[in-house]
Amino acid sequence: MEIKKGKELKSKYISRNSKFDYLPEHDRYLTARAKPKYKFNVIGTGNIGQEHMKVTMLEERGTIHGIYDTNTSSIEQAKQMFSTNFPGNSLVEYDSLEAACNDPEVDGLIICTPNYTHIDMVREAVKSGKHILLEKPMATTLEDAFEITRIAQNYTGIFQIGLQYRYKAIYVEAIHEALERKNVGDIKTISILEHRVPFLDKVNQWNKFAKYSGGTLVEKCCHYFDLFNLFAQSKPVHVHATGSMAVNFTEFEYNNEKSDIIDNAFVTVSYENGIQASFNLCMFSPMFLEEMILCGDEGRMKVSEQEDFLPNNLPRYQFELMRSDGKPSKVSTPSYPETIQQSGHGGATFYEHAYFIDNIEGKQTSTASVEEGFWSVAIGAAAEKSIRTGEVVYIEDLLKEHNVNLSKVVSHS
Repeated sequence: MEIKKGKELKSKYISRNSKFDYLPEHDRYLTARAKPKYKFNVIGTGNIGQEHMKVTMLEERGTIHGIYDTNTSSIEQAKQMFSTNFPGNSLVEYDSLEAACNDPEVDGLIICTPNYTHIDMVREAVKSGKHILLEKPMATTLEDAFEITRIAQNYTGIFQIGLQYRYKAIYVEAIHEALERKNVGDIKTISILEHRVPFLDKVNQWNKFAKYSGGTLVEKCCHYFDLFNLFAQSKPVHVHATGSMAVNFTEFEYNNEKSDIIDNAFVTVSYENGIQASFNLCMFSPMFLEEMILCGDEGRMKVSEQEDFLPNNLPRYQFELMRSDGKPSKVSTPSYPETIQQSGHGGATFYEHAYFIDNIEGKQTSTASVEEGFWSVAIGAAAEKSIRTGEVVYIEDLLKEHNVNLSKVVSHS
């Protein structure tokens, strides 16, 4: 008997509940699961690659068709993770990048390889014409970032950059209150802080060397510079930074090469519209704290995420809006459903994938454009140069130095 569909709540949190697995498919109504419409290949199956695999399956509109990685340990672990978490689903294992990119069964490519390989991955991936989700940072140098920007301008498929912090619940709320409702008035200053543990281990320890990672302020902090640009709604004019290698990896060597990445920094950015932004990084903290403060001419907003390993049961996510002249203020704890929030980066990776598929289907989204990815790298590169030289770095001069034509990277999204 066919069951007609009504307007009742159809919740993925119900359909994912394993206690309903006894039901035959024809008896599933509230518990019906979506049939995946899209197939994706993951290129690079380390920690973040596996996060993308899990989130794709969790989101349900897509499935992971195959994987490619030159590291056999990463491949084996990814296969084991996938078979454990998604029994009954098989994976194609490719023996070359070309084969992974050009399989006619596949709709899109998710590129999660080490930063310095992104340019080569993209050069091959675009030959396929498939939709592309490229992890951050899009490249390690301005030249490579500019090349990718130019490639993407005429690309017929979706080309999305993995700057997913803008989808964390705290920043979604901040965007709504500050940019849509204008509840702090005209934003004048932006302050972001990240205190965290050191960089974790990677295959060949590539993240311990600036020539492979782009430097700490490109590798890790492009997320925050993307938030700067998003809330400033303007282009950066100049960057000044101080920083050092104070604690982490000061004696670390790999293949007879000494680590050279900084572990702390203060970065200031001035924008064309007069907004001033500051960033504070410490990567030898025993706890995790991320905080953003926006100050406008009508109020102040603070959002934060904290994981301190203590038994205090404090909310991990907090939002605070304080307004002047008796206008409503509020304090809240923005969050997503637990399954989503625990799926990676506080649920941000889940929504990155949801919006990737929305983009494929022609829906309006707020995903980071390739141009926005370029500007997040540009600020990081300017900050790294400022630390090396001790000077203020003017973005226009930096772009000219690297043969980047500014008119070619103005956002048209």
